Amino acid sequence: MKMYTQQDMSVLIEMVKENEETARKFFEVEMSVLATLNFTEFFAELLIKIREKFGVPYVWMSLIDSSRATRLIHLFAPQRARDKQLVFVTKDIFDRILPDQASPGLFNEDLHRFRAILPEGKNYIFHSVAVVPISLDGEITGSLNFADISKQRFTPDNDTSLLEQLGVVVSICLSNVAAHEELKSLAFRDPLTGLLNRRAMERSLKREFGRALRYNSPLALVFIDLDDFKTVNDTCGHDCGDELLIYVASVLQKMCRESDITARYAGDEFVIVLPQTSNDEAEALTRRIQQYLQEHPLEFDGKTITVNFSYGIASPDGKEKEDVSKMLKRADELLYENKKTKESRKTPTQG
Repeated sequence: MKMYTQQDMSVLIEMVKENEETARKFFEVEMSVLATLNFTEFFAELLIKIREKFGVPYVWMSLIDSSRATRLIHLFAPQRARDKQLVFVTKDIFDRILPDQASPGLFNEDLHRFRAILPEGKNYIFHSVAVVPISLDGEITGSLNFADISKQRFTPDNDTSLLEQLGVVVSICLSNVAAHEELKSLAFRDPLTGLLNRRAMERSLKREFGRALRYNSPLALVFIDLDDFKTVNDTCGHDCGDELLIYVASVLQKMCRESDITARYAGDEFVIVLPQTSNDEAEALTRRIQQYLQEHPLEFDGKTITVNFSYGIASPDGKEKEDVSKMLKRADELLYENKKTKESRKTPTQG
């Protein structure tokens, strides 16, 4: 039986104390993120607490761009929060970074490949990395990443059990936040596309309309109706039609400013409310959206579906009895004039 010297015992006691302290810090981080109920607070609290508690200079999250988590975050987290805290990568890149996604990975060699998951514009100097896989409802959705200038901080032979535990807790918290955000949004968001629904859009439009009149500032409203949507449903199926609506919604969000309001009005109709925007500027934006959709068709189940739409644009006309409903009606009327013109061009001249 091995006899331990007093020095050995002192070392062992010190290691136990150190492990207890590390476990306590992990517990404090876990308790902190468990209390958050929205994406912005969740990511900020998680990353700040880890830096504070463990003195890790670089902490960030990478998310697979095609994951459900990414879609939800783009819907519910402001752009400024996403830019500060998150990196979106393709699944191919993520799989190359962490081939074994069953447990955390520790690395201090061949680190150049991790540049692909660093926040844009950040010049991190590091010599070891820890990558902790994160999941949402059982699907690997990305990773929580740590990097340190010390090569010994995250060596491959280190124990990863506490990191693994943290990954589980963060995944559970992510699922809770996602569920809470989705439940909260049911009252004002379209469940298919994630855009504002008609009622929420009309409330927002009324607010912007009042602001435009009060400060004599420009405001434009774009009413969009997809062309031949029924044909897509009839020939390709309703699943394809749903994907088309989701795709158009994502393009509208991508090409509009954070201050703009995008909504699904009904069926295949969408509305964009553009504060501080003239009719000419709204026209230019709408044409850019049309061009993008024509140049980037939807790929679905081996089919290529080019998206076209008709639109009408309206602004407050300055009349005393002008209101939101009249503005919407004018845009709707202009949309259907646009649609009728298109249809007349398709119809052969008779006689």
